[in-house]
Amino acid sequence: MTYKRKNKIDIEIYERKGYCYYGHNYIGVKFEYPNDWERICPYLRGSLALFIEQLEAGKTLSWTYRGTPYEKVINQNGITTEYVRCPDPSENTVVAKITRTNDL
Repeated sequence: MTYKRKNKIDIEIYERKGYCYYGHNYIGVKFEYPNDWERICPYLRGSLALFIEQLEAGKTLSWTYRGTPYEKVINQNGITTEYVRCPDPSENTVVAKITRTNDL
């Protein structure tokens, strides 16, 4: 049985503090999932994986981060966003924005 994706998933480097040793040092760099998956740091991929799985399945996580820079869009014209931080515990950190678009 072949799995047909229902949603388009894009990942963007949204925020960076310090220095990313993997090279995610530029805000705004975009990745298309799953085509660019191997271009993303394996540690950040680990953080992203569960969120992407939920978004691909059409689910939406309930928190909204209202009033913060990470305030989510939830199904506004077919778009939903999530924000995920890399697990680096030091001052070097990357936040990725995941965007699900329902128009494949």
